[in-house]
Amino acid sequence: MTTLLYGRPPVVFDPPGAATQTSPLIPGSTPIETVPEGSVDEVMIYAPPGVLERRYVLAQALRALKVGGRLDVMAFKDKGGSRLKKELLSFGVEVGETAKAHHRRCIVIRPEGVTGLDAAIADGAPRIVPGLEAWSQPGVFAWDRIDAGSALLAEHLPALKGAGVDLGCGYGALATVALRSPGVTSLRLIDLDRRAVEAARKNIEDPRASVEWADVRTMTADGDLNFVISNPPFHDGGAEDRRLGQAFIRKAAELLRKGGVAWIVANRHLPYEAELNAAFNRVRMVADAGGYKLFEAVK
Repeated sequence: MTTLLYGRPPVVFDPPGAATQTSPLIPGSTPIETVPEGSVDEVMIYAPPGVLERRYVLAQALRALKVGGRLDVMAFKDKGGSRLKKELLSFGVEVGETAKAHHRRCIVIRPEGVTGLDAAIADGAPRIVPGLEAWSQPGVFAWDRIDAGSALLAEHLPALKGAGVDLGCGYGALATVALRSPGVTSLRLIDLDRRAVEAARKNIEDPRASVEWADVRTMTADGDLNFVISNPPFHDGGAEDRRLGQAFIRKAAELLRKGGVAWIVANRHLPYEAELNAAFNRVRMVADAGGYKLFEAVK
């Protein structure tokens, strides 16, 4: 029996142990887009919160299932769970719905005929976003706009020199700004999201840049870089988790050589000052505007 798993469902839903992971947020997973049509017996999905992204994943799962195959999908009721049944019904399938642990859970047995898969897949697919003139995809952070925090960092970023890294690079907006400096010799772009990595590879053609699909928190740090730029994430699965940004700050310090500099932007309400002061020799707030604060931190 062939089973796919998308994301990390809570243990109360008994996620399958022997399954192929397909979430783009888990490095090394298999892209669900590459699974042959009608080849899978079961799919379990911990549905993402964004509408376009969620419908895209549901459609990809139904495409991959054999006729008679089982789709088991759940989401927190306030993060898409209340819409799951209606969204699945729009594909012309019968849906069984239950509630458990503040989630809605829907079960579908794949019928011979389904409708609307191509449209949902097209709506959630990678594309060049008008106005950005860059590749992106629903589900990527700030996928269809320039995030205000990144814009603040870009506005104040000086001409950088040497080797550096963009932690949580997204589709490459900040890297594009950093690479305008001829003094930059190399720039690694790292993101947890495969979709962001694939977009960044299309958007950044500079030979000094390399793009990696990896978890910043567990990457090796040799302490040999001249600079770090980062707009750290602070949500995990839709819930705020300040530990993410704090981990990015610690990793930035580990990556830098003595005298190296980190440029880090964060939402104003996030308490990163203590972590910055503990990890760096000198910290300066460069800007505080539009609900964001920008720091220059020297190791």
